[in-house]
Order: sequence, then C-alpha cells, then structure tokens
Amino acid sequence: MMCNYRYTSYESIERTELRVVKRDGSREPLNREKLFRGLVKACEKRPVHMDRLDRAVEEILSELHKDNMSEVPSSMIGAKVMDKLHSIDPVAYVRYVSVYRQFDNVGEFINEIQALERRAARDPLQRKLFKE
Repeated sequence: MMCNYRYTSYESIERTELRVVKRDGSREPLNREKLFRGLVKACEKRPVHMDRLDRAVEEILSELHKDNMSEVPSSMIGAKVMDKLHSIDPVAYVRYVSVYRQFDNVGEFINEIQALERRAARDPLQRKLFKE
C-alpha cells in the first residue's frame, strides 16, 4: 500500500526561557518587547530605523542564549544594550546610559559624554557627537 503523501519535518533550536535577575534580586521572564521598547525610547526622534532596532534586539537575545544560562543579571542585559546603542547612535547611547546608570549629578553625565568623545576620537569612522 502506497501513501502518496510527502511529509517534511523542520528542526529548529529550542531556546530555553531566560529569566532576568533584577537589581533587587527579584526574577522575571525576559521580555523581548520590553527590551525593544527600551531601545525605541532611547532612539526617539533620532534617524534610526525600526528594523535596525529589531535586529539589535535579536542580536542581544542571541548573545544571551549562546551562554546557555537560565538566568541573566539585568546588568548584563544593560551592558549589551549599551554596546548596541553605542554603535547605532551616540545620542541614543547617552540617553540610555543616563537612565540606566542613574546619574546622581550633572558631573557624572558630563564625564560619560567626555568618555564617549574620547572613544570616538580613537575611531575615525565615528561621527562627532557635538559640533565644535
């Protein structure tokens, strides 16, 4: 007896659900949408395409999953977001850092901008953050 039907199966990587360990020690599932919204908020009114932010989120999630950890400290996620934003848009990076690091005063904020300028000076392809 012949079947005459063709069956196809597809393999895909099954990702385990990552949990975020927050600063206060609480844990919650990693929320892709929350991660994306944070990037969008940092890039508000900046010339950054949404698909670039979507790719950044996928890259961050992929990096987190490759370590095969079930729980990830929020500080690790924040560092990865800062790295991505630094390469996407310097103003968005400064916005995110100012909220993420919870600066206590303007001096800390200025120090971060100066550090960004020093890094940009070492990279000739990086555009200037401020006009001289």
